[in-house]
Amino acid sequence: MKIGVVVPIADDPQAGPVPSYEQIRSYAQQAEAAGFDSIWLFDHLIMRPEDQAERGIWECWTLLTALAEATWRVELGTLVLCMPFRNPALLAKMAETLDAVSGGRLILGVGAGWHQPEFDAFGFPFDHRVDRFEEALQVLVPLLRQGRVSYHGQHHHAEQAVIRPRGPRPNGPPLLIAAFGPRMLRLTARFADAWNTAWIGLPEALAAQRSALLQACEAEGRDPAQISITVGVNIACDPAIAVESSNSIIAGSPAQIAEALRTYEASGVDHLICWPRPIHATSLGYLADALDLYRRGQT
Repeated sequence: MKIGVVVPIADDPQAGPVPSYEQIRSYAQQAEAAGFDSIWLFDHLIMRPEDQAERGIWECWTLLTALAEATWRVELGTLVLCMPFRNPALLAKMAETLDAVSGGRLILGVGAGWHQPEFDAFGFPFDHRVDRFEEALQVLVPLLRQGRVSYHGQHHHAEQAVIRPRGPRPNGPPLLIAAFGPRMLRLTARFADAWNTAWIGLPEALAAQRSALLQACEAEGRDPAQISITVGVNIACDPAIAVESSNSIIAGSPAQIAEALRTYEASGVDHLICWPRPIHATSLGYLADALDLYRRGQT
């Protein structure tokens, strides 16, 4: 099982203000040196939680491009790009280019978005999000897979759009879709190379969501074995963090965390994406100890 880690790029109530790029780069390089398989960035423009302070964040794709040059081995993932923020044909071109820059390390994670305040603040429509997402996929996917598309929908269109030059992989980077609801799961079954669900603790919470994906695959006539299972998990890397339920966060010593990672591997997860809490370099070192124990099969 591959194991990745989230990169801090935003204000965090536990870890402090938005880190500088120098801090972000150092964190990513620390993760690579520690043996993580992938690093993952969130995609938001501003966070305005109800009854909480406004939180800032850097722009995802610019940072991901910089980290492609700052690293050499780890896969680079988006968890997940908000499709309404970018034209899907241009996004395909961006993804193909970044895959070339990184030497074929991009995992293109996409979703429909959910945080309405940032849509309103930056002038993006929030209505018909799944309709817009479905149309965007019908532009994005053929461009990634075949390098060419013409499509005319209510929300998106492309006329003889072409990706040239092509990147290092004939079918483009793998497409990951984050999905929970029935319609989004159907789109995942139809188009995706990987499915993501998040954020949970121990894998007991995974069973019902995975069953829904299997039903979607059956409805779409898709072999579920063709879709990689990726799961985002919260991991407490500070004993001071209060943990009320193992359904929402994994906690304990590095050895206990390593054992929890093994339960995910045993459940058939292909790629686990860890969100350390708090998210900073010290927590990453704590999680790296658990990763080392997991890899060596020790508890």
